[in-house]
Amino acid sequence: MKDRTGPRGLLRQLRLAWRSCWAAAPWIWAGHLPLAVTAGLVPMATAWLTKLLVDALAEGRQSAAVQAATGLLVVGLLSGVLPQLTQFLGNELRRRMDWFLRDRLHSVVGRFQGLSRFEDPRLIDRLRMAAQTTGETLMPVTGSMADMGRNIIALLSLLATLLVLSPVMAVVVLIAAVPVLVAELWLSRKRVNMVAATSAGIRKELFYSALITEESAAKEVRLFGLGDFLKGRMLRELHTIQRAERRLDRRDAAVQSGLAALSALVAGAGLIWTVQAAAAGRQTPGDIVAFVAAVAGVQAALIGLVGNIGLAHQALLMFSYHTSVIELPDDVAPRDGGVRGEGPLPALRRGIELRDVWFRYDESHPWVLRGVNLFIPAGSSVALVGLNGAGKSTLIKLLCRFYDPDRGSISWDGDDLRDVPPAQLRERMGVLFQDYMNYDLTAAENIGIGALDLLDDRAKVTEAARLAGAHELVDGLPQGYDTMLSRIFFADGEDAEETPGVVLSGGQWQRLALARTLLRQDRDLLILDEPSAGLDARAEYEIHARLRAHRAGTTSLLVSHRLSAVREADTIVVLEEGRITEQGSHAELMARAGSYAQLFTVQAQGYQEVGSSAGGSAEEGSTESSSAA
Repeated sequence: MKDRTGPRGLLRQLRLAWRSCWAAAPWIWAGHLPLAVTAGLVPMATAWLTKLLVDALAEGRQSAAVQAATGLLVVGLLSGVLPQLTQFLGNELRRRMDWFLRDRLHSVVGRFQGLSRFEDPRLIDRLRMAAQTTGETLMPVTGSMADMGRNIIALLSLLATLLVLSPVMAVVVLIAAVPVLVAELWLSRKRVNMVAATSAGIRKELFYSALITEESAAKEVRLFGLGDFLKGRMLRELHTIQRAERRLDRRDAAVQSGLAALSALVAGAGLIWTVQAAAAGRQTPGDIVAFVAAVAGVQAALIGLVGNIGLAHQALLMFSYHTSVIELPDDVAPRDGGVRGEGPLPALRRGIELRDVWFRYDESHPWVLRGVNLFIPAGSSVALVGLNGAGKSTLIKLLCRFYDPDRGSISWDGDDLRDVPPAQLRERMGVLFQDYMNYDLTAAENIGIGALDLLDDRAKVTEAARLAGAHELVDGLPQGYDTMLSRIFFADGEDAEETPGVVLSGGQWQRLALARTLLRQDRDLLILDEPSAGLDARAEYEIHARLRAHRAGTTSLLVSHRLSAVREADTIVVLEEGRITEQGSHAELMARAGSYAQLFTVQAQGYQEVGSSAGGSAEEGSTESSSAA
């Protein structure tokens, strides 16, 4: 960030901010200019017209006094109207800038194709700072530029007046403004640094607060009595944040008090001087009035201008976080010189191949995948099994190109995935992740977002629900497919009291997530990561029976800890500590009597023991589960 906060960096941020402002609302921004010029001339006009009025009255020139009073009337009208016009334009500019900045930031973040950016705490803090750069925070360098322009024009015009009346006093007032400017720039940098330093603490404070107040954690918080524990963590972070704010506030108060005292001393010295000059006959009563107004006006304009500069400096420092995010390169960009060719990714014909794939999430972490070699033929079903931490989910993330391998390659019909735009690749896939999302949307939307082009195609949505065994569940909800699956929101256009949201069980949510995946029925690659982990034995049997029929002739990768669900796959691949140790059909692996056979035997014995100890109904469930493949 240092290159963005130096003098050259801030000038560049200013250009980018003005360019953004022009892109968001060009004519509204331009409309500030004439208002700023007019408003800037008002203090000077007031000072001179007041002088003319006082001198005309003192000398008995009634006509001149009336003219001066008329001029003050016009200036007074302008003083009343111009701030309202400026505020109106400023508010509209703020709204349009807010829209523009939010749209650009979220568009850029939405284009991040990988996952590494969302796993970097430093970038998360930078994103949070960037999200705070809104139309409101940028006003000092956009809408408030009119205010700065007004202060500059007022300052120059009043300085000209002060130079005529007392050149020495004009120089003294300008010199007194230097420490004010230095202090404001110092304080503005301290404010931004404080916000950046407390960003992680604010995230933690919000996290603990959410655990206490949100439904997702309510059961365990109450079961384990975590309320006071989490509250203590939350208040500890809040105390740290407030301590930093309090320290900055003390500095701010001390500096501002000193600057105010300096301003009062300068103004008081000027007043004593002009009174002595008037007593000596060197100035008229009108000169005294004009001098006092000019000194006060110059100081006010200087304080306002210095404040404008300080706020603009702070706004540009905040804006630098916004630009640092929107200028980030693609996190899964194509390789240098790697070009797959024009047009969309063709349908899978031969297969997907992993060659000597090595991967770890960070250089400080151990390898998750170690020299994996695997070929997934087109039209075949491959099952991936292994203990927790073996690398199964990581391999899926690489196939989806959320990450690129550190070594080796993954190819689609010979095309290296690093040469394929991620959006094209993912358009050819249907994927159910083990950690699938539950959306606070309607049941139909929870399924339909799996293929946005089919979101409003109720027939396709219903078909996917039937395939996932979710149709009866959804059809039985209070509003069927239009039921809101949330206790936070209500369906659009519905009476909140008559249409309460519905909360599903874990297994029911899994059926909807599966339906969301199966909505992409025409994709080339189907990846299912633990598709039945939350289901009971009967539901698991029904789901896998449907999936076997659906996967017939489709290239598919199935991950499951329940080995009975994978036994009919064309190829079963065993991962152990990031390496493939076995692969083959169920019969081949059982005959080999390796780790797969041992795991399968242990699971089968577990079912048999449960069946023999629980009686006939359990035996039926055991048979059902064992035959699920």
